[in-house]
Amino acid sequence: MRSLSSATTRWWVSGRVLGGAGVLAFSMSLPATRVAVEDLNPWFVAFARAVGAGLLASGYLRLTGSPRPTRDQWRRLAAVALGVVFGFPLLTSLALTSQTAAHAAVVIAVLPACTAVFAVLRGRERPPPLFWAAALAGLVAVLAFLVASGAVSGGVGPADLALLGAVGLCGLGYAEGGRLARELGGARTICWALVGSLPLTVPATVVVTILDPPGAAPVSWLGFAYVTVVSMFLGFFAWYAGLARGGVARTGQLQLAQPVLTLAWSALLLREHVSPAALAVSALVLACVALTQYTRSGDARSGDARRNVNGAIGAQRQWERQCDPAAGLSNARKQ
Repeated sequence: MRSLSSATTRWWVSGRVLGGAGVLAFSMSLPATRVAVEDLNPWFVAFARAVGAGLLASGYLRLTGSPRPTRDQWRRLAAVALGVVFGFPLLTSLALTSQTAAHAAVVIAVLPACTAVFAVLRGRERPPPLFWAAALAGLVAVLAFLVASGAVSGGVGPADLALLGAVGLCGLGYAEGGRLARELGGARTICWALVGSLPLTVPATVVVTILDPPGAAPVSWLGFAYVTVVSMFLGFFAWYAGLARGGVARTGQLQLAQPVLTLAWSALLLREHVSPAALAVSALVLACVALTQYTRSGDARSGDARRNVNGAIGAQRQWERQCDPAAGLSNARKQ
């Protein structure tokens, strides 16, 4: 029993670490997208980044000899692609042509709560009241800071509606991807979603390129490269694995720190001033994140949590044995 509890604890801890790595990778997404759409067509940024990441994903799947998903898994991968391959990249690219990354960070701060809602609806997760209280406190702290600091001005416009749509679709993509990663693994989940989207993203990229040939300064191409390689590809390796191991609702709350990290990147890279209030709110947000993770620590000691962990591991290994009996055990060990 003690070894089982220890294994469960290590599973949850690794989920938090992987989730944190994903948040760190995503924290540069909005600034990088903002830089990219300064010179590049937002439709090109949205679709071409998916093509680039899809080609990388195809190479990864071939190198690792990953078995093809089942029909049911393809159906669920379509929901993942709708949220993180099409919806979020396209809508944020369009919004950031007229809004700043700081303004967008205000709306994106709602994403952890949206992810938690979809985790309840799709994954039947049941976080306790303390979790929801800590999540709400962190969200209010982020919004209050960004409003007070002057990051938000004006009323709700088309860009804000696009960002809200991006949040809704991304929450769905995160929740469904986190559940699916328990069977496929984090890396294979995003890779198959990207590869399955290529029949749509490639023609769309060709059409946009013909209508508006891309031409941009090196810094815009650098931003495009980041959102292609990191935001849409490598970041999801850690993020989906973290959601699968730590729980979609709770691990998703790590993104409460993302707007604060985005401001930190602005200070480091753009030399923008960070006030003492920003540091105080950052500490408060991190405390809220820690509290949401503490609720998982309590759950992790329960029999239900141990059964969920073992069930997730078993589902992945069973799928691998069904698809490729010779490679199933080897792939399971790698994962």
